[in-house]
Amino acid sequence: MKVIFLKDVKGKAKKGEVKNVSDGYARNYLLKNNLAEEATSGNLKALDAKQKKQDRKEIEEKENAIQLKNTLADITVELEAKSGDKGRLFGSITNKQISEALSKQYGYKIDKRKIELDEPIRELGYTDVPVKLHPEVTGSIKVHVAEK
Repeated sequence: MKVIFLKDVKGKAKKGEVKNVSDGYARNYLLKNNLAEEATSGNLKALDAKQKKQDRKEIEEKENAIQLKNTLADITVELEAKSGDKGRLFGSITNKQISEALSKQYGYKIDKRKIELDEPIRELGYTDVPVKLHPEVTGSIKVHVAEK
């Protein structure tokens, strides 16, 4: 019997796959537990439409991420911190502080986990900070740390 898997089934298939399984396994386990549905022509058309909609959504998300990347390239986030001699900060600037400042100054809400600082900023001046906006799109923000 051909079935469309509605959920991941370990060792058998992933969600959305169409596979041939034995009739007993399909009727007694997969269909009964709503893990799969029979692969009728109507169900196959619905699956195809759902996959096309998902593809369009992914393309739209990527385009939005590219637009945001281009916008963020022109932005400089201003932060102030106390510093000692030779421009060393007392403490450091973290990705959380950059995220909050970006939200306050420009209204862009970017999760602190998407701001990829190798280590916190510990010096005054300008720093380019990479931001992962989408699995395939990475932008950067210019951060200016001035003395308080």
